Amino acid sequence: MDIEKRLAEMNIELPTVTDKGKPFGMGALSGNTVYLSGQTPTVNGEMKYIGTVGSTISTLEAQEAAKICTINLLAALKSLLGDLNRVKRIVKINGYVAAEKDFTEHPLVINAASDLLNDIFGQDAKHARAALGVSSLPGGCPVEIEAVAEFI
Repeated sequence: MDIEKRLAEMNIELPTVTDKGKPFGMGALSGNTVYLSGQTPTVNGEMKYIGTVGSTISTLEAQEAAKICTINLLAALKSLLGDLNRVKRIVKINGYVAAEKDFTEHPLVINAASDLLNDIFGQDAKHARAALGVSSLPGGCPVEIEAVAEFI
């Protein structure tokens, strides 16, 4: 499957990403594995969603934030590899949800990222995953996602 073509079919346009000015990279390559730094729901340099899930952010909004995080991860992956068709599979994602202490739908939020990745790369090689609740995230965002991918 041509991943770039699949993204076009899904009307997904990857943003330009940069790690300039940060003390870490957008990812690190080791052998045939790339470890992607966490991405937030940033669009055109601005945080699209700010707040805590279960109070100021709904589960649906958090799912949309997770999709944006995933698109930003793919942009970082493309920047590092040059071509998303080099991705053999997404191995694992870790999703962090800034939520109220009684919120329990963390997996539903991160399912939006898993579903998007499965739609793009196919469901034959499902990834491993963690969905964790935290008290806060960078910039006050409700979701941050990091990933590990294998490439050729």
